[in-house]
Amino acid sequence: MNWDRIEGNWRQIKGNLQVILGKLTDNPLDVVAGKREQLSGRLLEDYGIDIDEVERRKSGWQNLCK
Repeated sequence: MNWDRIEGNWRQIKGNLQVILGKLTDNPLDVVAGKREQLSGRLLEDYGIDIDEVERRKSGWQNLCK
């Protein structure tokens, strides 16, 4: 198991906790931040790419949605 996959797993857990906390506090920004963190974790874990590439891809996808 490489460190990108471990970091990805951790980011998914962290994102899940952010989503739960955001729902408990009724803070939609925390929910969105948690889902972005989950996406980062999934990309890291599934594809084993580095975090800089993950952030670049997320920014590109976000720009497509505007």
